[in-house]
Amino acid sequence: MPKRGRPIEYDPSIALERARDVFWATGFAASSLDTLSKATKMNRPSLFGAFGDKEALYIATLERYRDDSVITLKEKLSGAKPLHKELASVYAAAIDLYLASKDAARGCFLIGTAAVEAVRRPQVRHVLADSLTAFNAIIEVRMRKAVDKGELVKGTDVAAMASIASAVLHSLAVRARAGDPRNALEKLARTAVDLICS
Repeated sequence: MPKRGRPIEYDPSIALERARDVFWATGFAASSLDTLSKATKMNRPSLFGAFGDKEALYIATLERYRDDSVITLKEKLSGAKPLHKELASVYAAAIDLYLASKDAARGCFLIGTAAVEAVRRPQVRHVLADSLTAFNAIIEVRMRKAVDKGELVKGTDVAAMASIASAVLHSLAVRARAGDPRNALEKLARTAVDLICS
């Protein structure tokens, strides 16, 4: 009778979430394997066996964050409500996420950590670029609907407008991490919605 393999004793989804929180708090370089092992409740051999080396684990957390963000963005920009309300909802949710930490504001996981590592790590740069492209594409689809519905004037450069809307998200993330208070972030978000939807 063939031996059965040892059962997986961890939940990969939970492990990725915990690893992500470590990387989010301290960045890729400063996140030690001991800290990651402790956070995921997996010893080093198990961690490597499940996800590969530290960079592979980091990339897996980035991809998971991107995938979750894509789902959320599509839900909020479905076209069920007017563009200005949906865009305001996107920014409000982002601000809540960026300020969610009990300690210093953590901003956006992608912008806050991957932008630093992208310079020296091609795979990280690829995930970052792919993520930004995906976010822009979702916003652009909603902008096209807005033009069709008369919410934006015909002839609007929806690709450029989507890039601006996306850039506001990145700015909110950086400003949150830099210590801007919630009211300042909310004011920026309101102004962006007014400018884009006017």
